Amino acid sequence: MNKFPHAMLREIFEQPQAIQRTLDLYLDIDGLKQDVFAPMEQWLNSRGEVLIAASGSSRHAGLAAEIIFEDLCGLAVDVEYSSEYCCRPAVNPRLPSVLVISQSGETSDTLAALRFAKEGRQQTLAIANVPGSTMLREAGAAMPLAAGKELAIPATKSFTCQLTALYLLALYEGSWLGSFEQGQLEERVQELRALPAAIERQLEGWRAEMQAIAAKVSHAESFLYLGRGVHYAIAREGALKMKESSYVTAEGYPTGELKHGPNALVSEHLPLVALATVDRKVEDSVLRYEKTLQLLRDMKKQGARVIALANTGDQEIPALATHCVFVEPASEHLLPIPEVIPLQLFAYFMALERGVDVDRPRNLSKAVIETAS
Repeated sequence: MNKFPHAMLREIFEQPQAIQRTLDLYLDIDGLKQDVFAPMEQWLNSRGEVLIAASGSSRHAGLAAEIIFEDLCGLAVDVEYSSEYCCRPAVNPRLPSVLVISQSGETSDTLAALRFAKEGRQQTLAIANVPGSTMLREAGAAMPLAAGKELAIPATKSFTCQLTALYLLALYEGSWLGSFEQGQLEERVQELRALPAAIERQLEGWRAEMQAIAAKVSHAESFLYLGRGVHYAIAREGALKMKESSYVTAEGYPTGELKHGPNALVSEHLPLVALATVDRKVEDSVLRYEKTLQLLRDMKKQGARVIALANTGDQEIPALATHCVFVEPASEHLLPIPEVIPLQLFAYFMALERGVDVDRPRNLSKAVIETAS
C-alpha cells in the first residue's frame, strides 16, 4: 500500500524536513545568520509600524505574525487582505513597512499589493516559497522559504514554513530592537531548532487519530473552529483547510465570540474544533486557557460535540471534549506550527471520507513555478 496516496498527505509528512531546510537558510551554529538578515536592516520604519498583505493561507500566517510581532517585538501590526489593500484610494500616510506573504511569489492580488506599496515609497519585504519568483525579486528585501515544490492545492508545508520564517523574523527584529536579552534569544533559537524532530515523532499518532475522528464525524455539514490569541489564526487556517479540501462549511472564530451569536448554530450536527493548548510559563496564555476551559464546560452542559487540541498530559480538556488530540508542549508563539498539522490531517481524512479528490479540489488552482534544481 502506498504510504502517501496523495500529494497532500505526502506534503504534510514532509513538514519536518521542509521546516529544517528553512531553518538552515537563516540559522548557523551561532544563531541568526546576520549576513542573511542584513538586507532587512532598513525594512522596519522608525515607528515600528508594519502592514501585512496576503491572501488565503498566507493571510492566516500573517494573522499569527501580527500577534507574534506585537508580543515579542512591540511592533504595531495590521493585516490586510491583498485584494482589498491594493484597492485603497490612497497610500497610508504613515508609510508602514509592508510585508507580503505568498506560497508562489506570484499571487496576483498580493503582487499588486506589493507594487502599490512600492509606488507609495513604503519599505517592502516578501516571504515566498519559490526562488526567483516575482515578489522576491521586486521587494526591497526577501525571505525565501525552502519548503520545496508544493503540488497539492491545499497549502500545508508552505504554511508551516511561512510561520517558521515569520518567527525567525520576529527574533531578528526583537534582537535588533532590544526586546529581549541574548539569553532569551538563544533559548528561543534552541527551541526552534528542536521543532522539526518534535513534529516528526508526533506525525504518525496524529495521522491515526485524525483518520479515526474523521470517520466518526464525516456526516457533519459544518464546523466551528475556535482559538484565542495567536491560535485564532490557526482556527481560521484549520477551517479553510476543511472548506477547500472536503467541501464542508467551516468557520474560524475567536473562542470568546462563540456566545455572541454563533452558539445558536451549535448542535450534534455542527461540531466544535477547539484549540486548547497552553504555555504555562506565560500568564496571558494561562488566562486564555482557563477561559477556554470554562467555555468547554458550558458546551458540555449544552451537549455540544467537541474535537479539542490540548497539550500532552492535560487531564482537564479530555474530560470536556468528545475527542481530544494531544500536541507536545511548546512556547506560546511556536505552538501554532505543530498544532496546525493535526488540523491539516483532519481536513485530508474528511475529504477522503466524502470522496473528494483532495489534491485538486474543484474551482481552485495553484501557482506552481518550475525552477532549476
